[in-house]
Amino acid sequence: MLLVLLQMLVPLCGAAPRCDPWIRGQCKAAAAEEKPKCTDILLSYCDDMPYTRTMFPNIVGHSTRRDAETAVEYLLISVVEQLLGGQCNPEIRMLGCSVLAPRCEGSKVLRPCRSACEAAHKRCSHAFEGIQMAWPYFLDCDRFFVSDQEGCYDPLEGLKAEQEDEAAQNLEAPQPQQAAAPIQFTYHSSSQMIDILKKTEDQCSDISRTYSIGRSTEGRELLVIEFSSSPGEHQLLEPEMKLVGNMHGNEPLGGQLLLYLAQYLCAEYLQGNERIQTLINNTRIHILPSMNPDGYEVAVSGDADSNYSDDEGDRYGYGNVGRNNAQNIDLNRNFPDLTTVVYRRRRQKGFRTDHIPIPDNYWFGKVAPETYAVMKWIRSIPFVLSASFHSGDRMVSYPYDLSKHPRGQNMFSPTPDDKVFKLLARTYADSNTATSGECGSPHDGSQKGVINGAQWGSISGGMQDFNYLHSNCFEVTVSLGCDKFPPEEELFLSWQDNQEALIAFIEATHRGIKGFVNDEEGKGIKGARVSVRGIRHDITTAENGDYWRLLTPGIHIVTASAPGYARATKKVHLPTRMQSAGRVDFVLQKAPLDPDIEEEESVLSSSSYDRFDPYNQYNQYTTMADVNRQHEERAEKPWWWSYFASLGGPVPTWLLKRH
Repeated sequence: MLLVLLQMLVPLCGAAPRCDPWIRGQCKAAAAEEKPKCTDILLSYCDDMPYTRTMFPNIVGHSTRRDAETAVEYLLISVVEQLLGGQCNPEIRMLGCSVLAPRCEGSKVLRPCRSACEAAHKRCSHAFEGIQMAWPYFLDCDRFFVSDQEGCYDPLEGLKAEQEDEAAQNLEAPQPQQAAAPIQFTYHSSSQMIDILKKTEDQCSDISRTYSIGRSTEGRELLVIEFSSSPGEHQLLEPEMKLVGNMHGNEPLGGQLLLYLAQYLCAEYLQGNERIQTLINNTRIHILPSMNPDGYEVAVSGDADSNYSDDEGDRYGYGNVGRNNAQNIDLNRNFPDLTTVVYRRRRQKGFRTDHIPIPDNYWFGKVAPETYAVMKWIRSIPFVLSASFHSGDRMVSYPYDLSKHPRGQNMFSPTPDDKVFKLLARTYADSNTATSGECGSPHDGSQKGVINGAQWGSISGGMQDFNYLHSNCFEVTVSLGCDKFPPEEELFLSWQDNQEALIAFIEATHRGIKGFVNDEEGKGIKGARVSVRGIRHDITTAENGDYWRLLTPGIHIVTASAPGYARATKKVHLPTRMQSAGRVDFVLQKAPLDPDIEEEESVLSSSSYDRFDPYNQYNQYTTMADVNRQHEERAEKPWWWSYFASLGGPVPTWLLKRH
């Protein structure tokens, strides 16, 4: 009972005296609450706004000017120009001011327009991503900005007027077409590379797009930039090719050159370079600058963590820190070993060297997320040609990479398309004087910078063998120089050495023949085989029946076949100086199934080739990447974090991406 009484008395003890109107002075009139009023803008970084009056509390809840002036939000807009390297200035600062010091008219706050915020977000979000900073919460277009119908105002109106005046003045004098940003010949971090790719996409939005094929072990994005007259779409009879860099993290030159190439293609297209315009308008080019961003970050930092290096010394005998991925996997030994399958079956009747299924036992091994992503990429797009870029020597190698020697010794081990591969390798080597001189003593079997991979150094599980044996894609490996990690001052010279070779190699996608394989009604036949007499390696048609077959100049007997159709054969003559693929179409007539054709087609029609990841490893890899990405975010903070976190008060975690 006592406890109950105490509980009842506690509220009364501290209560204010009740008002008794009969006692003088006991009752006082309640002070009228003062309503907020418009006041002058006294925030120095907001004194150039197109209005002069504001009101507190502001839109985000700062009660006074002092509260706003000492807040992290105001600090951010005061230094955002320096953080973003001058980008999006003064748009971001003025947008921030429209929220922290909103416009006031007639004792009423006017909110800024959502359309202005959305336009700035589209143009500037990549700049924030480049420094690993989240888009500021107080610039949330849906939360703090309103639509035109709700009576908003445009805080950038004055800025737009200035830009329009400047544009009008520029129209008076003819100006050349705006060029893309100049190339900076420096090493870029993984996040900077992504930022540059996305900026390039923005600058050349009509001919380029970026897309992700997956994430690395530690969660970094494997970002591809594509150049095409119709980005994101496969155009009939337009060949597709890819370039892959930084497969080994400690060999970064290839990735940087591919980054420069993307910027070069964009800039030259905008400036009217006819050769580049023709190339992009007739080719779909996919560029993956960094296949191993985790290893690259370690190599750049010089952290000798054994998880990212190995002791192998065949081709790359030194400086292996960062070579492997974060799981200590050499990505160029991690693909399915289909070459061994070919060697085992080469004496069997009707053995094949194309579209070989991935053995089920491969999935029981350790498959890197990066390898998994690239394999899915190869299977999803009808690539015709590819190159992977390495360092440590000056050489262009071609399949096979695995020696046919019974004891695995280095030995010349050609594919059925040996002449085609030599032509492709020569295309790059002959256009690049830097690949003409080898590093150290000459390699046995090399011919002016071109060599068979197995003769150079036998390896299994290589990416170029997988491309050739599992898909229609012909891939070569370009080793760019003796120094795996050349000094930064040599990057411009390396670009000059390789610029013409890169363009010439892309143009090589148009060698040989192309066409359709249709039925009698003119419908394309998907998965039809196109074979060349004397070459025991077929390619297959794409979704709509179109195909591309790389060939050397000369006379070829070409046959098209498909289950349920009669074969069709044509004789083709390719002149030596022919610069584009010859058009060779086939029309197949319905026919009873031929047992021989049915047996030959059994590999492609069976479920074994379509079986990719039969044990659903994808979820395992995705989960692994997500966990590692979250760990990385907790362990590592961007370079600017300590400045904002040291101000006292609540830690501004809203500045961190994915918070």
